Amino acid sequence: MIRTGLFRVAVWLVAGMAGASIAGLVGFGQAGKAIQTGPRVRDPHTAGYVKARELADGMIPPDNVDGNFILGPTHPAAPETTPGASVPRGAVYEFTMRSAESRLYPGIVRDAGTFGTVDPKHPARLVVTTSHPASYTRRVAVYVPQQYQAGTVAPFLVGADGPDRELFPVLDSLIAEHRVPAMIAISIGNGSGDAQGSERGLEYDTMSGRYAEFVETEVLPQVEARYHVKLTHDPDGRATMGGSSGGSCALIMAWYHPEMYHRVLTYSGTYVNQQWPYNAQTPHGAWEFHERLIASAPRKPLRLWMEVGDRDLMNPNVMRDGMHDWVEANERMARVLAAKGYHYQFVFAENAGHVDHAVKEQTLPEALEYVWQGYQPAAASSGVDSGNMGSMRPSSKR
Repeated sequence: MIRTGLFRVAVWLVAGMAGASIAGLVGFGQAGKAIQTGPRVRDPHTAGYVKARELADGMIPPDNVDGNFILGPTHPAAPETTPGASVPRGAVYEFTMRSAESRLYPGIVRDAGTFGTVDPKHPARLVVTTSHPASYTRRVAVYVPQQYQAGTVAPFLVGADGPDRELFPVLDSLIAEHRVPAMIAISIGNGSGDAQGSERGLEYDTMSGRYAEFVETEVLPQVEARYHVKLTHDPDGRATMGGSSGGSCALIMAWYHPEMYHRVLTYSGTYVNQQWPYNAQTPHGAWEFHERLIASAPRKPLRLWMEVGDRDLMNPNVMRDGMHDWVEANERMARVLAAKGYHYQFVFAENAGHVDHAVKEQTLPEALEYVWQGYQPAAASSGVDSGNMGSMRPSSKR
């Protein structure tokens, strides 16, 4: 079944409602106009958007097909989330990183109970005066599959907002069935806080290669040294993953450093105007991806899987610039990726919120399989890459 009108919702402007509100869902923008705020259910029948394939309730997309899919409204957990007793279990290690040891991220914090104010001359720009230097610690979890062969070079996945305890058992299941390579997973905690003026916001929402460079120079060397593994330098054997701002971060890493990463997986990606400090080169933050950057740049060698929920975020803070609707942002991403000829899969989940736990449990195995389609390990001087997929089964037909 094809739906031709998929989840496009314009910002709701209601004139002449100064002084009114509707169940906390209406805020006020410029010139006394009321603007929809907070989550609302987006109808995938709405006209004016891309074609999408509607799946039967409880089904997931095929792992080898590009395009747009609608799933739900129920979200049963995939069986791969609970490995059987015979499935080899990987080892999970943890270590701590401190801001005092970081060259690229010495640490900031935004004072509790504060946010920022909109620049009256630039509605798309937030002024934050309560952000200042501060220390932090972050945890890093490292998953090493039992199938990893010491001394060989392994493909790997870098995840945001770690440790991600949902990821590791799914990898156990998929690796055991030769559905993804025997990869190492590095799940990196953020530096605390959220959004503009915070350390997490600085790391994840900044449109630059800085976070990828932090991972490359400050995290990966520690992983190799601590756990005696070798990580591939082949960008086709490297993936990024995250939810919310961690999702936009995953794409930012690969976009600004495609020589490092080719594979991207995001849940409720924050492809909105949330960058701080303001940058005149990308004044609309990650909204720039679908507004300008992807369309205007030569196609990069990236493969992307994206998800958004019908109850995802909409205008959650004081910004009223028309660039804070997570559903619209992700649907615009799907449109521009299709137009540019990217290999991508976009999942719209009905009856789902922001980085919805049930949706993730339902879709993560398929998402990982999709993202790793076509991977062939590069030749390594140390011998056969431990991510060799020669024994992988054909893609499933679901």
